[in-house]
Amino acid sequence: MNALEQLPITNLLGEWRNGDASALDRLVPLVYSDLRRLAQRHLRREGPITLNATELVHEACLRLIGPAVELQDRAHFFAIAARQMRHVLVDHARRKQRVRHGGGAAAITLQADDLQDTRSPPDVLAFDQLLTQLSALDPRKRDVLELHYFGGLSYLEMSLVLDVSEATIDRDLRFAKAWLRQALLA
Repeated sequence: MNALEQLPITNLLGEWRNGDASALDRLVPLVYSDLRRLAQRHLRREGPITLNATELVHEACLRLIGPAVELQDRAHFFAIAARQMRHVLVDHARRKQRVRHGGGAAAITLQADDLQDTRSPPDVLAFDQLLTQLSALDPRKRDVLELHYFGGLSYLEMSLVLDVSEATIDRDLRFAKAWLRQALLA
């Protein structure tokens, strides 16, 4: 996306931040298809999950429009959207885990024909724990990995959001990926 296409999004975010509620109505059509693509990419990575892209986008948007969120520009918007999608997926995985391990539900007996997909769900929670561990080591490297993995942001967009050079983004991402590989092997 070029600078001219980014400007309306940044301007609308500014108008919305300054109290123009109609700016949100004009903003949504500009970002919705990008948010759906982002959600679809997350869901493809996560494997079988009961959320669909529309539900993931809508839940993340509900969290995005809260009063505590100060969205600065397009890159910042998509960075925060990616983080919110990650939180939605983690919350969803936690709910499913509670239900799977009892969750206070009555026990039922299943026949072999009743079983559908026996593959284990994606380990979103383990990835979230690894991000938390990386954050303790270096929060910026966690942010870079999160923006890359969940946000799909370019190096330039990540550098704008985090206020560092693209070279620093490259180094941080290489370190974070290597750290993640090492943590997964441990």
